[in-house]
Amino acid sequence: MKSLAYPQKNLWEKIQEKSQINFVKKTFYALTLISAISIHSMANAENSMTYALKGSPHSLDPFTMYDISTHSFNGNIYEPLVDRNAHLELVPCLATEWKNIDPTTWRFNLRQNVKFHDGEIFTAKDVIFSFERISGAGSALATAVASIKEIKMIDDYTIDVITKTPHPILPSELFAMFIFSKSWAEKNNATKVPDITKKEVGFADNHTNGTGPYKLESYQPEEKIVLTKNNDWWGTERGNIDKAIFIPIASDATRVAALVSGKVDLIAPVPLQDIEHLTKDPKLAVIEAPSLLTTFLGMNQGDDKLKSCNLDKNPFKDQRVREAFEYAIDIEAIKTKIMRGYAEPNGLLIVKGVNGYDQNINTRRKFDLQKAKKLMVEAGYPNGFNLAMDCSNDRYTNDAMICQSIAQMLSKINVKINLTAQTKSKFFGKVFGLDSDFYMLGWLPTTYDAHNAYYNLVATRSGEQGQYNVGGYSNPKVDALIDQIQKEMDPTKRNQMLIEVMKIAQEEVANIPLHQEKFVYGVNKRLKNPQIRADDMINIKDFNVQ
Repeated sequence: MKSLAYPQKNLWEKIQEKSQINFVKKTFYALTLISAISIHSMANAENSMTYALKGSPHSLDPFTMYDISTHSFNGNIYEPLVDRNAHLELVPCLATEWKNIDPTTWRFNLRQNVKFHDGEIFTAKDVIFSFERISGAGSALATAVASIKEIKMIDDYTIDVITKTPHPILPSELFAMFIFSKSWAEKNNATKVPDITKKEVGFADNHTNGTGPYKLESYQPEEKIVLTKNNDWWGTERGNIDKAIFIPIASDATRVAALVSGKVDLIAPVPLQDIEHLTKDPKLAVIEAPSLLTTFLGMNQGDDKLKSCNLDKNPFKDQRVREAFEYAIDIEAIKTKIMRGYAEPNGLLIVKGVNGYDQNINTRRKFDLQKAKKLMVEAGYPNGFNLAMDCSNDRYTNDAMICQSIAQMLSKINVKINLTAQTKSKFFGKVFGLDSDFYMLGWLPTTYDAHNAYYNLVATRSGEQGQYNVGGYSNPKVDALIDQIQKEMDPTKRNQMLIEVMKIAQEEVANIPLHQEKFVYGVNKRLKNPQIRADDMINIKDFNVQ
C-alpha cells in the first residue's frame, strides 16, 4: 500500500517536466526493465498474439467483482445466454432465441451441441445453477439478475425466466451472467462465490471451465496468463488466433517499450503523453474509441462519523459540503492537463451511448472556488477538515494522477487529503468492504441502460439494490422511481422517470461525476483490423494476425 500526500509542487509543472523526457531514452530505459519480466514474445508466431494491460483480472471467477477489465478477460472463457457484438447490439449466444410470452415470463431456447472445456454437455441445468450462483451470497453481480424471481426448466434446451415484475430489458441484463458447469462446480467445491470483502478465495478464482472460444492453459497471477483456442467451440465466426498471452504491465513506460520492441502486440491504455510518439512508428497504430465508462467521486454520506477524521459529525451529510467539493474541482483543467483532451467532462453517471442518456440534463456545477469556500463556511467548516481518499493506480487512465490533482484542488478549500493509491485488487477490496470515506470509481452499465447505473450506485443500499452505493446516499423518492422504472414497459414513461432520477441525484450530489474516458489502444500492425469496443471488451476471437 502506498500513501500519497497531495502534491506540494504544482501538479501541472510536474506533468510538463515528465512530458519533456526524451521518448527514445525513456523507451531504452524501460526495455531494461522488461528483461526482469517474464514476457513471452510471440512476434514470429503467426497465430499468436500477446497483449498487455495495466493490471491482471481481479479473478478468474467472473462473479467475484464487477470490473469491466475482469469481465472482459473472462468473456473469452465463459459465455452468457445473450451477448453483444462489436456494435453493442444484442445477439444470440448460448441462447438462440427468446420471447416475452407473458408480462413476467421470457422463454429462451438454448443452443444445442455445446460443450464445456472439460467435455461436459451444456444444458438448462447449467443455466439454473449459474443463476443460483450469481444471485447467491458472495456474488458481486447479484444486482445484475435481481429482477429474476426464478428460472424454470421446460426441457434440456428450453427455459422460462420468471421476473418479479414486468421487465422490459431482461435480455440485456443476462449479458452479465456467464454460464458455469453445474457438475464441475459441485465436483470442485465451487458452488459458492468467494466474498472478496471477507478475503475469501475459491477454486474458480484460479481455475476455469467455460464454453467460450478460448480455454485456460496456464495462470500465473500478476505475471502471465495463457489462453489457447478451444477447438470444440460451437461458433464459426472467429479470427485466426490460436494462442493469446496476457501480460499485466503496470508501468506505463515498460508497457510502451514492450509494444515498441515487438514483445507485445497490443497495449491498453496507451499513456496519453506517448500517443504522438507511437503514431510516428510505422510498425504501430494508435486506436481510440469513446467509452461507455463514467468516472466519479463517491462520499461516505451514510455513517454518523467519518472513519478518517475526528469530527463529531459527518460533514458529507450536509449537501453544502458535497456541493462545495464539486465547485472546487476544476474539471476542465483535469481534461486538458491530466487527460490531454482524451476525456469529456460529464454531469451524469451515464454517458452518450447508454439508453436513457439526455444531453439536455448533462450539466454539472462549474468550477467556482469562491462559491466552494462560501459553502464550506455556511456549513460550519471554514477551516476545512482532514480526509482520507482511496484511489486505484492501475484501473482507469491516469487514475492516481487524477486523484492527486483533486487532492490539490480540495486543499484550496482547506480540505487536507491523505491519498492512498494502490492496485485495483486492494482498492476494490477496501472500497467495496465499506471502508472508505472518499473514493474514485468508474462505472459501465452491464445492460447499457441508465437504470443499471442508478440502481447500483444511487438506490438505497439494502439487499439487492444499491450494492455499489458505497457512500450510502439514500432518498425514498429515488428508490420508488427506480423500482417503477424497472417494471415500466412504456419506453416514453420509463425515460421520463429516468430523467427525474438523474436530476435528483445531480441536485443532491449523490456522487460527483467527473468524465467520460476515451479508450486508447496501441497495436502492432501485424494485428489486422483490431476490434476496439466502447465497452472495453477485448474479444480475442475478433482478432487476426497477418
